[in-house]
Amino acid sequence: MNNGPLRFDEFMSQALYGPNGFYTGGGQAGRRGDFLTSPEVGPLFGAVVARACDAWWEQLGCPDDFRIIDAGAGPGTLARSILAASPRCLGASPGRYLAVETSEPQRAQHPEGVTSLTSLGEVPDGAVAIVIANELLDNLPFRLAVYDGFWQEAYVERSDEHWTERLSPFPTTPAVLPAKAPHGARAPIQEVAADWVGEALRKLSSGRVVAIDYASAVTATLCLSPWREWLRTYRGHERGSHYLDAPGSQDITTQVCVDQLIAAVGPPDAVRSQAQFLGLWGIDELVDEGRRIWNEQAARPGLEAMRARSRIREAEALLDPHGLGGFTVMEWVVSTQ
Repeated sequence: MNNGPLRFDEFMSQALYGPNGFYTGGGQAGRRGDFLTSPEVGPLFGAVVARACDAWWEQLGCPDDFRIIDAGAGPGTLARSILAASPRCLGASPGRYLAVETSEPQRAQHPEGVTSLTSLGEVPDGAVAIVIANELLDNLPFRLAVYDGFWQEAYVERSDEHWTERLSPFPTTPAVLPAKAPHGARAPIQEVAADWVGEALRKLSSGRVVAIDYASAVTATLCLSPWREWLRTYRGHERGSHYLDAPGSQDITTQVCVDQLIAAVGPPDAVRSQAQFLGLWGIDELVDEGRRIWNEQAARPGLEAMRARSRIREAEALLDPHGLGGFTVMEWVVSTQ
């Protein structure tokens, strides 16, 4: 990594996606990885998303060239569970499931039948598709604002054996920042995330972009919160150390600021909690079905019965309002009408 000085988003890009970055070095979600996402809880999440994709496909008139675009697909966990649910929208052509992942080690784990891509830019223009970004936006590099009597921008440089932070005045203070804040307050400036949503929307001729993440409605809220609550690091299923410690050895994430996305691409057509989203698309029906299968086969349970029973526990985790159920689901609809 360049010794700097690096603007914080440049530092974060190198720490996560550079030659020796966290993701290029093999960091990933999962029970044996560094953090647990909704698809990693079990197949129930993907089964519900598959139901939603079928409904959206029907709203589009059941087009034959429909695609599911899984952005930030990681090792393909969501792809496996969606494909296992056999959504009608993909027909007999699972190759229309596009898994976008920058990390070569993680692309190597993608399931058979998906089309693996390295970037959203490889998606054909004019696609009729649903773009799903599950816990992607929080991982995209962001600039870091720090309040020290006035708003300044954080830069990172290597000094002796340590990485240190220095501040420099913004040429123009970002409009999302409040005029005043407590001393030491911080806020992410998420230009890359906003640009990504814009690019995803431009790729579509019709369909929708669905972003699922932990989010805040307005950036100013974060300025009043201790920064360690929203600027997080993860390593081995535990919260990591300071974000400047050992770049490349831990994940770096932030709360997604919805107001910054709105300023860049316009308001979402729907905003719900993950619990509300999963309820809308039938998670209760799938859990009831699992409970019925278990009751019928509990005396001599096989693999089907055990999978059905696991839906109950999976649903508890996915719907927990203090955990994954409290995530925000944002949907932008692209229509030819």
